[in-house]
Amino acid sequence: MGRHKQIVKDLFSLCDITIDGANPWDLQVTDDRFYARVLADKSLGLGESYMDGWWQCARVDEFICRILQARVDRQVNGSWKLLLPALLAVVSNRQSLMRSRQVAERHYDLGNDLFFSFLDPYNQYSCACFNGTDDLDHAQVNKMELICRKLNLKGGDHVLDIGSGWGGLALYMTEKFACTVTAINISDEQIAFAREFCKSLPVEILQADYRRVEGTFDEVVSVGMFEHVGRKNYRVFMETVHRCLKDGGVFLLHTIGNNRSQYESDPWVSRYIFPNGELPSVAQISRAVEGLFVVEDLHNLGPHYDRTLMAWNERFQSAWPSLSARYDERFKRMWEYYLLSCAGAFRARDIQLWQIVFTKCGTRQPACRY
Repeated sequence: MGRHKQIVKDLFSLCDITIDGANPWDLQVTDDRFYARVLADKSLGLGESYMDGWWQCARVDEFICRILQARVDRQVNGSWKLLLPALLAVVSNRQSLMRSRQVAERHYDLGNDLFFSFLDPYNQYSCACFNGTDDLDHAQVNKMELICRKLNLKGGDHVLDIGSGWGGLALYMTEKFACTVTAINISDEQIAFAREFCKSLPVEILQADYRRVEGTFDEVVSVGMFEHVGRKNYRVFMETVHRCLKDGGVFLLHTIGNNRSQYESDPWVSRYIFPNGELPSVAQISRAVEGLFVVEDLHNLGPHYDRTLMAWNERFQSAWPSLSARYDERFKRMWEYYLLSCAGAFRARDIQLWQIVFTKCGTRQPACRY
């Protein structure tokens, strides 16, 4: 145990992190099994040991940021338990039609009470845009307005919203721009709420996989859904959008992205938060659209996601007393670790948030309104 502890202390010292130190990003270790576990299982062991209460930290977000900035995670060899998921990611399609509902059942259908405890009135579960404001609610309206301007929305347009969440963006587009929206989703909880939320508006909420969508549309938008598509399906996704988008139309993709093309996702996130998720790289997106679309604009909003996640965690902590009867303490630690570790990853520039505007090859470049 002493050898494991010394190795971890030496690694953390590269990030100015001290075990049982006084800085807010320092760890307070409460179970000495932590050291062997984190060396064996890397990010999986780090997250699970936090859920189990083996360590505390006043600023988990800053702790994770420092680890990723120093690339300490790449200096530790993982155990055999991490090898099998990586191999399966290479040989199998984890986001096939049969498996696509797993993320809806295990994450998005957890309960609206959980998500609505920290989201804004439009229930936007994606990166906000804090330009000119420190308020999350205003920042989410900023984000939706930015998307609508990038799409060049006009009254009477028919928009396809792939993913759609709880219907907030569809509602905003119809109320502010007099559009008609067809929204597709596979989450039972989100669909039921969105249908009620948008019931008086020209919004159709369909329970359908993106591979099954039919029709043609003036614009296509997908926010926070491409992370669940998987690299084996990127081309199919883009071909589907190309088939559904009218000539001269605009497609906007809003997605978290990776700096590198990888076969596997973070093992802790994949096990506890987003099963089968994969973050695309720019290279993977570029290959997927080759011969189909022209990239008109690529906008990196990554620092705004750091702020979004920190705001979500603050609201989640405030709402916890009303949630604690349904969710246990281990769930609380899992959820706060998810929000804060992701904030740290964006702060370290380890992951990004891209809004990418596409048009079909041969389309006249749309007028810039943003």
